[in-house]
Amino acid sequence: MGNDSAVSASKPTTLGLAPSFGFGDRIGLATSGHVAALKAAGGAIRPIFAQQSIREMTRTNRTPQQVMSDALRGAAAAGYAGSQGADADHLKTPEDVDRTADAGFVFFTIDPSAQVDAQADGYSPRQLDEKFAAVAGEVRWLDRYRGKAVKLPTGATIDLNDTVCRKAAVKYGRAIELAKAMSKHIASAAARRGLPFEIELSVDETPQPTTLAEHYIIADQVLRDGMKLVSLAPRFIGDFEKGVDYKGDMDALDRSLADHAAIARLLGPYKLSLHSGSDKLSVYASLARATRGMFHVKTAGTSYLEALRVVARREPAVFRQLVEFARLRYDTDKATYHVSATVAGCSAPSQVSSDEELEAIYLGQWSRVPAGKGFADPGRQIMHCTFGSVLTDAKLAPMLRQVLQSHRATYDEVLSYHFAKHLKALNAGM
Repeated sequence: MGNDSAVSASKPTTLGLAPSFGFGDRIGLATSGHVAALKAAGGAIRPIFAQQSIREMTRTNRTPQQVMSDALRGAAAAGYAGSQGADADHLKTPEDVDRTADAGFVFFTIDPSAQVDAQADGYSPRQLDEKFAAVAGEVRWLDRYRGKAVKLPTGATIDLNDTVCRKAAVKYGRAIELAKAMSKHIASAAARRGLPFEIELSVDETPQPTTLAEHYIIADQVLRDGMKLVSLAPRFIGDFEKGVDYKGDMDALDRSLADHAAIARLLGPYKLSLHSGSDKLSVYASLARATRGMFHVKTAGTSYLEALRVVARREPAVFRQLVEFARLRYDTDKATYHVSATVAGCSAPSQVSSDEELEAIYLGQWSRVPAGKGFADPGRQIMHCTFGSVLTDAKLAPMLRQVLQSHRATYDEVLSYHFAKHLKALNAGM
């Protein structure tokens, strides 16, 4: 952890079932603003300042140690003395675990999506039979669930009939086995390094929502195998696109959240985790209420977007360069993200004379957002998805960092305002 006593004095720890919030920081300068937001919002939500996926680190040329050091140094400099976690996000290999454990991460998010059959929901009965035959020898848990019905306190019933169970085996059978193996490796890696640890399991990277039956089987299987599961991230109904508010039927989501939370209490308890949580203000109170405060929310790109807002307000000519660059990169960079914005749907900088209007188009304006809602501006998605290209560009990356370092107070101010809205909405649900 280095020789900086201020950094080493605030080592991350596990947060258990306390409500928690992950502040992703892709640049390494946002933690003081995150601390300010936490203080402004009040409440009992615990922070995770060091949160980054291996994919994000790769795209920004940062190491786990850099992410950790930046977060701890920023928290200490801002006077934060409370407990904090550290999330090694979307881990797919044992090597990912080792690299992040070496840096002191204690919250390990397993992402077994490489072994999920994302097409399973669309298979015909004949295709399902063929796919099941291919995995049947690896999935030995069907008889435990087949024919069972689970009644939830919400009134919903989970019908674990033969077709449901076989589809779950096809879709998630190999992913469950990978998650179990990763869990054992995490436990071993943490023990060798003397680290406390807790595990989140992410099954949200699918085109179709996670059914109640799938949630039940996945969670029951990993818990029976001894996974130290603190939270699980299903793929919820509706659209949780990057950088904008929730798109979908809120009443249906309320019912779904209640059912998923009931499973988490029945089998765990463990927390429900909301990924792509940035700017989903219309959802937060429902999530907090349904889970009775046992939730985790991850935000990743929104701190980067607010960094761009600083540039837009302090160095608008530089912001115009960033927008032009992002528009050129978007169609390539969006490939790994769930987004709907198009470059054609947003005016080019040359078509917008007002700097304030350009900011509104590409970052949104809080003054235009209705109470209880987050952004809907598609331009934010263009800027969000292109972060890796910007932050590794030899010209633009130093320019962005210089603006932020020259205007740290402005960055802290916009982050505090932005995240306090998130945290207060969650507090309202508790």
